[in-house]
Amino acid sequence: MRVFSEQELVRREKVEEIRKFTNPYPERFEVTHELKDVKNLADGEKNIQVAGRIVLMRKMGKLSFLTIRDVEGQIQISIKVDVVGEENYQFFKDYFDIGDFIGIKGEMFTTHTGEKTIRADSFVFLGKALKPLPEKFHGLSDPEACYRNRYVDLIMNEETRNRFLLKFEFVKQIRRYLEDLEYIEIETPVLSNKASGALAKPFVAHHNALDMEVYLRIAPETYLKRAIVGGFTKVFEFARCFRNEGMDSTHLQDFTMLECYCSYFNYKDNMLLIEDMLKKVIQKTFGTLQITIGDKTIDFSKKWETISFKELLMKYISIDLDQYDTKEKLLEEIKNKKIELESETPIELLGYGNLVDLLYKKVARPFMIEPVFLVNHPIELSPLARANDENKNITDRFQLVINGAEIVNAYSELVDPQEQLKRLEVQAKLNAEGDSEAMVMDMDYIGAMEYGLPPISGWGMGIDRVLQVLTGTPNIKDNVLFPLMKPLEDIQMEEKEN
Repeated sequence: MRVFSEQELVRREKVEEIRKFTNPYPERFEVTHELKDVKNLADGEKNIQVAGRIVLMRKMGKLSFLTIRDVEGQIQISIKVDVVGEENYQFFKDYFDIGDFIGIKGEMFTTHTGEKTIRADSFVFLGKALKPLPEKFHGLSDPEACYRNRYVDLIMNEETRNRFLLKFEFVKQIRRYLEDLEYIEIETPVLSNKASGALAKPFVAHHNALDMEVYLRIAPETYLKRAIVGGFTKVFEFARCFRNEGMDSTHLQDFTMLECYCSYFNYKDNMLLIEDMLKKVIQKTFGTLQITIGDKTIDFSKKWETISFKELLMKYISIDLDQYDTKEKLLEEIKNKKIELESETPIELLGYGNLVDLLYKKVARPFMIEPVFLVNHPIELSPLARANDENKNITDRFQLVINGAEIVNAYSELVDPQEQLKRLEVQAKLNAEGDSEAMVMDMDYIGAMEYGLPPISGWGMGIDRVLQVLTGTPNIKDNVLFPLMKPLEDIQMEEKEN
């Protein structure tokens, strides 16, 4: 049984009283100006119609002031008894609360204190908030509460509103950049019968109509490449991806990945594109290329460094990958140096490539602050990437690392179907032996490749991750509008049992 606070009970009673005068939840209201634009209007502008949520209110004898807001803007409203009439003014005083929605028709003026204000000629009740908002001076500050009640977080916290507006502007600028280069945005399946496209543990579900197991998309890669087989030359997708792995401040199980592929490019072409794209998008979104993240300022305007896996591990822990070129040798040296690695899969079960990746993430990545292109990945770490022509043990691949976070993963794609089959056979064997992040065999993809792929290079960028880095937010959930949370009742039940 639900228990209501005293304020909630009063608001519910008001709804019933309002029904005697008007519909408390009307169908529509004609808006002439958005709140973010209305302050630009000249004093004396008449017949302005705006609407929004009441977030501040001062009810007085014959004159009241209120502030209405939406996610992009706000404006002050004045309501005078001798303009709207005594009956309407009393209705406003009796039944409107902070949190309610109101529609206003009126004239623009500037108060004696210099604040742009709309003098209401009339108003309309547009919706009752049955729950009161948090106190205006405290807002909603607990991170857990913000994640669970993002709608209240957006209402109360300007920083949150600005962060998400910035995120959506960032996405818009990337889309425009790619479209200007004649890339085509397409859609690929979220459900598939193979967990492919990346090294990750998948989510598994059952498709009732087809009576079969399906996997939520790990990455859109293999389907975007199928589109290239079909004749597209430049494609991209903002894809919701799902990986059933650990959760921490920089990882979520469901996230937005941008993947982009261009025929006849190699990975070096995409290094140039990524650097140019991000510099232009950051400049347009943030208004500067000097981004302050915590106590550091990163200058994105400089030429970005390139470093190989071998150079990186030699620099930080003096391990030469040419010398420690097998899983057994590398594992022994890691133990000799007393380096402790954390992995959901026991490190003894990991393949050589995943072991190298785990090592670099432990000893080097946290110290990579300025934008760096990391290249020459072990071939075992990149089952869908093209082998380097001079050294078949590494791939033509790069990762962009900024402030200790992997922002972009890219490579020259493997387009030889026979070589791809061999790589997937190795991956499938690792998967069968217990490496849950290794890929499974996907013969449908091999079949598509056998119709022929041109030279191609592609890249992926985690949108939530890059915004976490650029905004310096402590948790990736801060950049996800509605992150998945464990139900409170489940948490409370666990606490009782413990």
